Amino acid sequence: MHILVCGGTSCHSSESDAIVCNLRDELEAKGLTDKVQVILTGCFGFCEKGPIVKIIPDNTYYVQVKPEDAQAIIEEHIIKGRKVTRLLFKDPETKEPIADSKQTGLFKKQLRIVLRNCGFINPENIDEYIARDGYMALGKAISEMTPQDVIKIIKDSGQRGRGGAGFPTGLKWEIASKNKSDEKYVVCNADEGDPGAFMDRSVLEGDPHSVLEAMAICGYSIGASKGLIYIRAEYPLAIQRLKVALQQAREYGLLGNNILGTGFSFDISLRYGAGAFVCGEETALIHSMEGLRGEPTIKPPFPAEAGFRGKPTNVNNVETFAAIPVIILKGAEWYSSIGTAKSKGTKVFALAGKINNVGLIEVPMGTTLREVIFEIGGGIRKGKKFKAVQTGGPSGGCLTEKHLDLPIDFDNLVSAGSMMGSGGMIVMDEDDCMVSVAKFYLEFTVEESCGKCSPCRIGNKRLHELLNHITDGKGTMGDIDRLRNMSNVIKDTALCGLGQTSPNPVLSTIDNFMDEYVAHVRDKKCPAGKCKNLMEYFIVAENCVGCTACARVCPVNAISGQRKEVHQINPAVCIKCGACMEKCKFDAIIIR
Repeated sequence: MHILVCGGTSCHSSESDAIVCNLRDELEAKGLTDKVQVILTGCFGFCEKGPIVKIIPDNTYYVQVKPEDAQAIIEEHIIKGRKVTRLLFKDPETKEPIADSKQTGLFKKQLRIVLRNCGFINPENIDEYIARDGYMALGKAISEMTPQDVIKIIKDSGQRGRGGAGFPTGLKWEIASKNKSDEKYVVCNADEGDPGAFMDRSVLEGDPHSVLEAMAICGYSIGASKGLIYIRAEYPLAIQRLKVALQQAREYGLLGNNILGTGFSFDISLRYGAGAFVCGEETALIHSMEGLRGEPTIKPPFPAEAGFRGKPTNVNNVETFAAIPVIILKGAEWYSSIGTAKSKGTKVFALAGKINNVGLIEVPMGTTLREVIFEIGGGIRKGKKFKAVQTGGPSGGCLTEKHLDLPIDFDNLVSAGSMMGSGGMIVMDEDDCMVSVAKFYLEFTVEESCGKCSPCRIGNKRLHELLNHITDGKGTMGDIDRLRNMSNVIKDTALCGLGQTSPNPVLSTIDNFMDEYVAHVRDKKCPAGKCKNLMEYFIVAENCVGCTACARVCPVNAISGQRKEVHQINPAVCIKCGACMEKCKFDAIIIR
């Protein structure tokens, strides 16, 4: 019997290490260490409900476990065979406990290829990776296939890069292989900068060897002997596990000189980033690795022609690499049978926002937004109405109810005014102001712009100023037109993908929520009640009992009235902090 404990960053920060120690101590005290093994794994995916403990083979799934729960799990479940009901996941609608993880909505429609080992193996034990066919693809590639054979499988599989642009992986490898040079490089882009995105981090924390194996396969196919992983320094756990994996792979002869006695040599080193969003763009990333400012350059030449240190360089992100070993082992036909006509395979999403099941999911391309949000995600919290979903992070757009039946793939999302991006998916409900959402994402882009080109450096700042005018109640109808025109100019003239996609949140919210922009400008009202300068707190006389609770918590004494009499709020003094509304037990305070 095995007890798996989630060791991803979120669970790690919630004392999953202490849970492991307590479980082992309990097993030792009961004399069961030879019969039950406790394994610290990577991310299970159900991040909001962590720390997670899973019992194998009965597949029992315990959520929000604390170190002090270890005794109950061992005594009740392991010894007496009785599930600890209070630790089971409860269905958001029925409130019924669910013991089997496969029966929870989050896992029902998933197909885990990239995440196949996350939550199942100890990421710091290479033997466990090998036991699940690890490094078999590398062995097959370098001993049974030519570099051209490897590239053909990847091309025929139809895999497209998961970093955001969706460029065909096999074609990228082929271009790099055809460029002759005395030295070539394979680069893994692990600089995950989207707000709310944690896909790459989870893969590196839960299954680092899959990326190392794939990079070696890529190196063999393009003729490179050196690999680099560019990872942000804010990922200490992922870095630690990568270092362990690299050391183990070298000890086993799976990295380094003369791998498996085939004459092929390939090794990998780490490069650290300082967390600049623009360094997700491959040329900016390369400059950062070279010790230069992380700024993009005009292409061509592409990195496949002249990349790191001026040599041919292939750049793919973590998710792209993680699927490669499975494609090599199972074949192009198998992979291409999953997904849609132009978007093959699966996609990992970080599902977050106003949704019941927050976490990491992997679904076949072509799965609809409705399936992801209402079946896998469990619907909107507190019974609220769905309003929008932002895909693609700051570079994507806000999609609405009319897009819910849209099959998710690269082309469909672009045609709808959004994009796949790296895989962030943030769900919003009726309480969200879409003008403020656009402003939030633009604030991020303005902050993260490298400043090299004026459309991005200046244009996005002007867009942000216009949005500030509108949310402050100072906007005009002409400002909406200016927002649209300026956004289109920036899209057409910015140097790199950051600037070219930065207006997407603005354009998509104007297209899909024009009524909210008009309300802010013409009526000087925020329909969602989120823009402070456009809202007013008001006491409903029929509901006010004169308890004085609101007046006592008001920090600026804006509320007046005697005990047991109707109170009033002075709008000229009120700072709209919301403390009075939170304190009122009679629903007497509203926003209008």
